[in-house]
Amino acid sequence: QGQLVETGGGSVQAGGSLRLSCVSSEYAVGTYCWGWFRQAPGKEREWIGNSFTGDGKRNSRDSVKDQDRFTISQDSPKKTLYLQMNGLKPEDSGVYYCAIGSGNCYRASSYKTWGQGTQVTVSS
Repeated sequence: QGQLVETGGGSVQAGGSLRLSCVSSEYAVGTYCWGWFRQAPGKEREWIGNSFTGDGKRNSRDSVKDQDRFTISQDSPKKTLYLQMNGLKPEDSGVYYCAIGSGNCYRASSYKTWGQGTQVTVSS
């Protein structure tokens, strides 16, 4: 599936916003889960939401855990998945990963290709 590279993390105060990007080195052949996960220290990797590779319709089949604050979109020609996060809270802090996989999109075990992660720190 190639490589995934996340960017856009950083430190913000509570209530702030960040947009994370995930660039894939290759176009996916077929339809796969393309998801965002978060991992806080000492905790398991947590599903945030997902889109699907090859889906040129923005947010057409997205599923997002916290839709009031987070939005997933993709730019298919740029092979890029985005995670827009608004109203950030300290509990949103952690390393954010994007990944591509198949099967149950809510499970981290379904994903075979992972990025290196980008750190998000939200201070109160």
